[in-house]
Amino acid sequence: MNSSSYGFNVSSSVRYRDSVSTAVTNNVIVLALGLTINYINGTLIHTFRKHQIFYMNPRYILFTHLVLNDMIQLTATISLFVSTYVSYRINASLCCFIITFAVFTTLNTPLNLAVMAVECYIAVCLPLRHPQLCTIKRTYILIGCIWALSAVSVLPDIFLVLATEPVRLFYSTIFCERDNLFRHKISLEKRDFSYLVYLSAVWLTLLYTYFRIFFAAKAANSVDGNIKKARNTVLLHGFQLLLSMLTFVAPLLKKALVSWFPRNYLQVLFVCYIIIQILPRFISPVLYGLRDKTFRQYFRKYLLCAKRKEIP
Repeated sequence: MNSSSYGFNVSSSVRYRDSVSTAVTNNVIVLALGLTINYINGTLIHTFRKHQIFYMNPRYILFTHLVLNDMIQLTATISLFVSTYVSYRINASLCCFIITFAVFTTLNTPLNLAVMAVECYIAVCLPLRHPQLCTIKRTYILIGCIWALSAVSVLPDIFLVLATEPVRLFYSTIFCERDNLFRHKISLEKRDFSYLVYLSAVWLTLLYTYFRIFFAAKAANSVDGNIKKARNTVLLHGFQLLLSMLTFVAPLLKKALVSWFPRNYLQVLFVCYIIIQILPRFISPVLYGLRDKTFRQYFRKYLLCAKRKEIP
């Protein structure tokens, strides 16, 4: 059996072909957006790394982890997007590597947002205990826990593939998408269950922290200052979570759009990719990094490559 035609179904997108001009245009748009977003995110990380005021603050550490996570996720998904045009099938081992990082970082996002919301709640509702509860060490431990929880969801799929698929799979070439690689029924059922559990837990966390902050503002008979900012921040976490949830409902969204616009199959896939994979990564640094006055003060200097005096 030819390895390139190993028994894995090729996505239906392969049955359709973009014109050369459309393919080039789509790839240029995706690469331009990806490079722009990663440049902005890279500048945010550079700003964080250069100034001690940031890496001694749990809030900035969590934000920078979110940005770094977005960079990895965006790089992985763009690699898969470009590969569908350059070569419809890629080596299964390489596909497994890329898919693993993409899934890891996709699951990390809502968990990171939940932790950021809890930190915001503690800062507003338990200000005296904030220095004790939100230490630098505990922040890095929480980041490790985020990756561990994502691993609990992803690694069983890899072990299941190793246990149920023949060795020659990893020397074959396949169309690289998650359901095409982790195709076992157990993997599919576990994926849906883990998505439901993760998102339910994150939404409950966001709702709890928002209402606690809201009632704290009401008790203080004011929505000005830090309490108002904290409440708005949690709302933004919820908006970002809504965007990240698009990844989990992508198959249903694509199926619905294709049924509505059957003659525009490829256009639907491209628009879905931009909305689901690119847009949330673009909004994240704008919502969080540029809203913070302290961070914005340093960030502008690096982003514009302006001549500057070093700020301690």
